[in-house]
Amino acid sequence: MALNPLSGIGRFPVSDLYTNASKTAEGAGNASDVEDAKSIEDVHKHPGRKSSPEECETCKNRKYQDGSDEMVSFKSAAHISPEASASKVRAHEQEHVMNAYTEAARKGARVLSANVSLKTAICPECGRSYVAGGLTTTQIKYNNEENPYQKARKVQEHTKFSGMNMDMGT
Repeated sequence: MALNPLSGIGRFPVSDLYTNASKTAEGAGNASDVEDAKSIEDVHKHPGRKSSPEECETCKNRKYQDGSDEMVSFKSAAHISPEASASKVRAHEQEHVMNAYTEAARKGARVLSANVSLKTAICPECGRSYVAGGLTTTQIKYNNEENPYQKARKVQEHTKFSGMNMDMGT
């Protein structure tokens, strides 16, 4: 008998499980058929999860910690539940974006782009999906007036654009 890897339940292919479920609905099955029907209901209500709504040990022990040198949350490891991971990680990454805008404003620069990407994963024990972490990338353009290349560029632009627009109406 070939196994269906997408069945989500141990050793039974999907077709056998549905057959057992229809037997219990008709009342022609035995006690093991009833157990199979309950497991089918569990799979349809919470695909990939155990029947218990509680956090598994892996989810209870999962901790988040920021590895950057910025002053943001999660500098020390802290637990986040799988249900709250998306909003907490998103808020944490927003702190990095706000730090980039603050730094740019303080140094007379401008933020060209700020991108946040969230990484998701699935718990191997209970099958819950959760946000495993995030990454913020920013591009800031600094105006460096002391740079000799910047000075040369300004001289070239001045000679290129001077006299380009004239107001002949006055």
